[in-house]
Amino acid sequence: MELSYALLRLLPKNTLSRAVGAACRVNAPRPVVRAVIRAFARKYGVDASEAERPIEEYPTFTEFFTRRLKPGARPIAPGELLPVSPVDGTVGELGDVVDGRAYQAKGKHYSLAELIGGPDAPGDAAQFLGGTFVTIYLAPYNYHRIHAPLGGEISGYVNMPGQLWPVNPIGVRNVEKLFCVNERLTTFVKTPRGACAVVAVGATNVGRIRAVYDDVVTNAKRTRKPARKFYERTIRVEKGSEIAIFEMGSTVVVLFAPGVKLASRLAVGQPIKLGEALEEERASPATGGGREAGAPR
Repeated sequence: MELSYALLRLLPKNTLSRAVGAACRVNAPRPVVRAVIRAFARKYGVDASEAERPIEEYPTFTEFFTRRLKPGARPIAPGELLPVSPVDGTVGELGDVVDGRAYQAKGKHYSLAELIGGPDAPGDAAQFLGGTFVTIYLAPYNYHRIHAPLGGEISGYVNMPGQLWPVNPIGVRNVEKLFCVNERLTTFVKTPRGACAVVAVGATNVGRIRAVYDDVVTNAKRTRKPARKFYERTIRVEKGSEIAIFEMGSTVVVLFAPGVKLASRLAVGQPIKLGEALEEERASPATGGGREAGAPR
């Protein structure tokens, strides 16, 4: 067991994350905020030139961290049927959903029912059996808004309370079923390619995940219960439009129904940007899925 992982076991990760989140939202004196933002940008290599506003105009660290980008900074690959990355980040894993399971790392798997969670998890997960998945890790320097991989209608969500282990390589290697243990918000979208789900997974110091389409905020209270809501009137969403926001870095797992074939150029460890195509542009909607979960490359 890695020493850093053993030390993490002892930390009150949820309480710590709420405290860090609260500190980041404090309206401190503007010179202090500017200094903190500049130091963060230097340390992590944030490209502040892409931000919608200059550093001087952000009143809190959280508002900078959840910054929007300048118009046109992330072109969305065209095509109603072509799925795109919902975030900036690094590909952690991708492949087929096999026997209702996805691949985490080094022989570790998890079931989609466990990932989504809630009392109706098996039914919610059933629509992705035989489909595909891609896991994308967001580092501190990445843009932290989450967008729709395809246009369609948001049909509902599941908010599962949980732990807040780090989702970096240490966490992925050591925590069994990491993405099913951590707090997460799953957004379901009905699309022209079938069902799609974007699972936003919380992590250490991720004080909040906020939905854009509803009044949903994760890790806001000490004691919480799973929340599952499906809409009588669905919410229209365009491909590439915002659906949620991370208030610190974390991971998303994107699930597709059968028929979406992940692009062969995608690889574990590959940087990816919001709006980049996740499928071969000439792929047929009837084509099968990508790499088998856990299969060697």
